[in-house]
Amino acid sequence: MMISSKLKIRLSKIKVLAMDVDGVLTEGHLIFDGDGRELKSFNVQDGFGIVILKRLGLKTAIITAGNSQVVKVRSDYLHIDKLYLGAYPKIAAYEQMLKELGVNDENVCFIGDDLTDCQILKRVGCAIAVKNAVPEAKKGVHYVTKHCGGDGAVREVIELILKAQGIWQKAIAQDL
Repeated sequence: MMISSKLKIRLSKIKVLAMDVDGVLTEGHLIFDGDGRELKSFNVQDGFGIVILKRLGLKTAIITAGNSQVVKVRSDYLHIDKLYLGAYPKIAAYEQMLKELGVNDENVCFIGDDLTDCQILKRVGCAIAVKNAVPEAKKGVHYVTKHCGGDGAVREVIELILKAQGIWQKAIAQDL
């Protein structure tokens, strides 16, 4: 996949991948069982991409307006560095994340899909919207994924970051 030299420069500075959940890490459907418990479906390749990214030294964060126990379970399973549940507006959690991880806007790649993500997308060094994002979220981002949220979009972004940083070959050569 060819990317522009400007995007490659942005991706080369990334130290943190921050993500929304519904519509990014999931396809965006809210599913409830008969007892009212929330269920979510996550993409295994997205998850393994996060594992690879972390093993190569990058940090991860989830910033979501939702307050789902399912997201906490998935976050714990993937050893996400920072989890911000119930973050609305999300920008406050984003600013807290910058402080806690000791990074600047230019060091963050954020993947979003909806209006609640727009404030962060305007700030980060690399703003990415998933293919199925609303038009307002896609406006002004640096990249729109080929995949939809919940269907490999996060993995697509991780591969772009690692390739831009020249460590993709290291990732695939390791016994991860």
